[in-house]
Formats: sequence, C-alpha cells, structure tokens
Amino acid sequence: MPLASHLALRHGSLGYAWCLKPSRSLGGIHDRHLIPRNPWQSLSVTQRPPLSSRFRTDAWPHSRRLGHPEKGSAQSEPRLRYTEVDEYGSITQSVSSSRSELLAKYGLAPRDIRKIDSSTLSHILIRPTTVLLHLFHLKVLVQRNRVLLFDSFQSSPDASSTVSPASRSALLRDLQDRIRQPANSSQSPNEDDPSSASLPYEFRALEAVLGCVVTELERELYTIKGPALQLLKSLEEEVDSGLDRRKLHVLLNLHNQLSRFAQQAELVRTAVEDVLDYEDSMAALYLTDKAEGRARATFDDLTTVELLLDSYYRLFDEIAQEAQNLVVTIRNTEESVSAILDANRNLLMLLDLKFRMGTLGLAVGSFFSAFYGMNIMSHIREYLWAFPGVSATSAFLAIATSCYGMLVLRKFVRLRLSGRGDAATTGRKV
Repeated sequence: MPLASHLALRHGSLGYAWCLKPSRSLGGIHDRHLIPRNPWQSLSVTQRPPLSSRFRTDAWPHSRRLGHPEKGSAQSEPRLRYTEVDEYGSITQSVSSSRSELLAKYGLAPRDIRKIDSSTLSHILIRPTTVLLHLFHLKVLVQRNRVLLFDSFQSSPDASSTVSPASRSALLRDLQDRIRQPANSSQSPNEDDPSSASLPYEFRALEAVLGCVVTELERELYTIKGPALQLLKSLEEEVDSGLDRRKLHVLLNLHNQLSRFAQQAELVRTAVEDVLDYEDSMAALYLTDKAEGRARATFDDLTTVELLLDSYYRLFDEIAQEAQNLVVTIRNTEESVSAILDANRNLLMLLDLKFRMGTLGLAVGSFFSAFYGMNIMSHIREYLWAFPGVSATSAFLAIATSCYGMLVLRKFVRLRLSGRGDAATTGRKV
C-alpha cells in the first residue's frame, strides 16, 4: 500500500484522535478546547463523505459557518413577479424574473428598481427604451411593444401585492382594449381625441395606467369623503346637546387618513407635472419613433403627449384640491370643537374659583368666631349681645371676603377678554 494512501486511511479511521490528546506545554489546557471536533463524528457511516474529500474545506458540514458560499447562492436573488401584456394584447400572468435579468433585458439601472422598490413616492422615470411608472400604488414598466404590471417586490420582508384585484383586472382589460383597438376599428382616428387609435403603443399604455390611477384615487377619496361628511354633519347637530368622544376619535382617524391621501394625490400630480414642465422629457416618451430612428427633439411637435398628460394632470389636480378642501373643513371643525371644549373648561374653572372664594369667606368668618369659642377666660360672654354680635360679625366678614373675591375674579376675567379683543383687532389691522 502506498504511503499516502496508508496515511489517509489511518487519519480517516482515527478521526483526528490526536486532536483530543492533552497538551502538557500549555499547563494542562487541552487542545480540544482550541481545535474543533471531528465534523463527521455525529454522522453515520453512510452519511460521511468519501475519504478523499475529508481534507477539503468545502466538503465540511460546517463550511457555512466558516464563510464558504454555497453553489446555489446565485439562485437566492430576489424575484419580481409581474404580468406582461405584449403588442397584440396577449396577457401573460405571473411572470417571474430576477433583478439582474430585469435590468439586462429592459436597460434599467439598479437605482431605478431601488426607487420603485423602497420608495413610496410617485415617480415617472424615463429611460432611452423604457418608461418606469410608480403612481399611487401602481408599478408599471412601459416599452414600445410591451407593458409589465408588477405584482409585488419580494425583496422587502413585508412585500405584498399593493394592487387590488379589481384595479388590476380593470387596468388589464382597458389596456387590452386600447391595444386591440386599431385591429378591430374600421373608422379613421379622431385627431382631437388623445385616445384615438393613431396613438403609438406606449401612449395607449400610458393613458390606460393614468386612467386606472384616476379611478383608484377617486374611489379612495369617496371612501373617506362619505363617512367624513356624515360625521361632520352629526357633530354640528350635537354642538348644543353635547359632543361624543367616540365621534371625535373617529374624526381624528379620518383626518389622518385624508391627510395621507391628499399627500399621495399631490405626489402623483407633481410626478405628471415634472414631465410636463420639460420638453425633453415629453420628447423622450416617443419610444416608437425613437426605435424607428425618428427621435423627437424639443422643437418638434409634442402636442399629442402634452394634451394626453395635461388632461390627466387636470384630473389629478382636481382630486388633490378636493382632498385638500376636505382636510381644511375637518381641521376647521376640529378647531371649532376645540374652542367649544376650551370654553366649557373655562366655565368649569370659573365655577371652581367662585366656590374657592366662598370657601375663603367662610374660613375668614370661622377664624373670627373661633376666638369666641376658645376655652379660655373671657368676660365677653357675660354680655347679652356677645353671641349675636360675634355671629353677625363672622357672617359680615364671610360675605365681605366672598364678594371682594368675586369682584376681583370678574375684573380679571374682563381684563382677559378685553386683551383678546384688542389682540384680534390689532391682528386684523396688520
């Protein structure tokens, strides 16, 4: 038997028995505390790797602890699920791709996916061959011959589908109808209608996405607006009879929801406005012309895309303004309710002060009469007028002290009211 095979067989059979021998050079400290155990000791004979591979670190069961990557680590890259609509209107459900595949296929940069993945802000990112939209809760990729509707981004731990099934079905149905319109329509396109069949593929897809965003914004606005108006009306009717704390709590929650919605609507409007403000951005939206070698410049006719974006910009602006008006109405109602509660609290405090003044008067009268009732030698008790006189004096002192306190309190209240009135008048003049 060769020497190398003999040594390998010996070491394999011994299972690193030399690692368990005590070391006298370190003062009784055993090497087993410094060197790991035999990694195959807990495995059966059938589960142990071949003898020739026991000295390879990548075959150890504990190689993951030592920092050696596994061969399948490339397959653990996060996957993105989306629905694809091609240029003929055919829909492919539940398509999955990795980030690297998506970036290489559609000419995107990692920061583009990162903006859509981690950010809640609305964006319209225009690239040479791709338009990436994140409006409200829709995340869509548009090219000249396909549309990708993203379901969710599985890279985040709490990733979930942000698109409701109803809005997804409506968007796909509308997109399919718009794409197939040229093939099914025998009429000539209308030049005044931005949704005409003469529009290129990317404009029809963009119009379908913007229409879906408008529908979702209106639906969520009316979902919050109905209960809010009903609650405001009930609070106005209950101002004189009394306010319900539960209704005030519900009003606060509606105010928070409406404020978040108004902010999202403004972000969508700002995203569309940013594209409208720059002619080079509008020219870059002509993906079909760019692919055919007819790239639009800033001095070319951009009326089609400008009319398309402007029409939806007005709708977004109307929704944002309506949400802001409702937020202002709720805020005014909250201020009115707060003023009423402050007035009631002030009345209670004033009543408490009046009782305190009366208590002070009684204390002063009792203090004077206490001298009469003290168990000491006093000749005043021998007179017949002593008891009536002391009682009358105590009552007079109590009433006088209480009246004086009431006058001071009333003067203070009038001073506060006049000071507020002067401040309000000065503010109006300024």
